[in-house]
Amino acid sequence: MTDLPPPALRLDLDREALAENWRALHRMSGGASAGAAVKADGYGLGAGAVVPVLAAAGTRDFFVAHWSEVPGVVEHVAPDRVSVLHGPISGGDCAFARAAGVRPVLNSIEQVARWQATGGGACDLMVDTGINRLGLPMDAIGDPLLGGLEVVTLMSHLASADEDVPQNPLQLARFAEACRAIPARRRSLANSAGIALGADYAFDVTRPGLALYGGVPRAEFAGVIRQVARPKAAIMQVRAVAPGEGVGYNATFRARGAMRVGVVSLGYADGFLRCRGPGHALQHEGTDLPLVGKVSMDMVVIDLAAAPGLREGDWVDIPFDLPGEAARSGLSQYELLTTTGTRLRR
Repeated sequence: MTDLPPPALRLDLDREALAENWRALHRMSGGASAGAAVKADGYGLGAGAVVPVLAAAGTRDFFVAHWSEVPGVVEHVAPDRVSVLHGPISGGDCAFARAAGVRPVLNSIEQVARWQATGGGACDLMVDTGINRLGLPMDAIGDPLLGGLEVVTLMSHLASADEDVPQNPLQLARFAEACRAIPARRRSLANSAGIALGADYAFDVTRPGLALYGGVPRAEFAGVIRQVARPKAAIMQVRAVAPGEGVGYNATFRARGAMRVGVVSLGYADGFLRCRGPGHALQHEGTDLPLVGKVSMDMVVIDLAAAPGLREGDWVDIPFDLPGEAARSGLSQYELLTTTGTRLRR
C-alpha cells in the first residue's frame, strides 16, 4: 500500500506541558507520590503518546479502567506499575491479570473471593466511602476474607472533590476507618481535585487524571496547569455563499449578505459535537472564525470574513482551553478530552 497523504486533522501534544503538569501535581501531593490515570486511551490523547512522557517525568503508578487498555500501557512501562480499576468479574480476568503481570483492583467481596480462589497474589482494593459506584461497602471492611489478601494499594474515590462540601471530610473519615481495618502497603484517596484539598487527603499515592491533560477542576489549579492538547483542522474548500442561501443540514443558517466561507475537515466523528456549533468559533492566529450551520459528521463551515487571506489547505485552530470550552459548550472538561476522535491522533 502506498503511503497515506498528510492528514487534514491533527492533534499537537505539548509533551513538556504534560510533564510539567505531572511535576506540579506531584509537588502539590506533598509527601505522596503522584500517579497517573491513563484510562480512556490517555484521556483521549492517546495512551501511546502520554504514557512515555509521564513515565519519563517520574510517574510510577498508572491506572486504567478496562483490561483491554492494558496492552497499550505495558508496551511502555513495567506491568507491575499498572492497576486495572474495574477489577475481575470472571476467572478469565484473573488469569489475564496474572499472565500480564498487572494488578486488579478488587471492588467487592465477590471479586475478593474470585481472586483468592484462582491463586491470590498482589492486588489493589477499592473501598466505597460514599460515591456508590464500584468499591467494597464500608460494612464489609471487617470481612474475614480480606485477611488473606496481599493488598498493595488500598484506595477509595472522592465524589465531590471539585466542591467544598461536607461529603469530602465524611469520605476522608470513612477512608481513615478503612485504613485502620485493612492492612496495605500504600493508601490512595485523592484524584486531581482531591490533591487541592490538602495533605490530609494525599496519603501515599494520588491519582490525578484530568489535571494532567490540561483540566482545571478547582481554582487552586488556575495558572498552574498548562494546556496540553492543541487540535487543528485544514480548510478543504473556500466558497462563496449568496445572500439568502442556507448553509449545512436543514439550512438552519442563512446568509444575510454575500459571504466567503471555509469548509473545514472536522466534525462530530472527531469529538467536535453539535453543541459546539452555532455561537462557537474556530480560530486563526487568535482571530475568531464563527461557525455557521450545523456541525456535520466530517465537516464544519466557518465564516472567513475576519481572515480574508485564508485559502484551501490552510490550518485553523480548534479552541481547546478546557475550562473555557466547557463553560461555552456545556460539556464537561472530561467529555471534551475523552471524546477526541481517533482521526485527530493519526
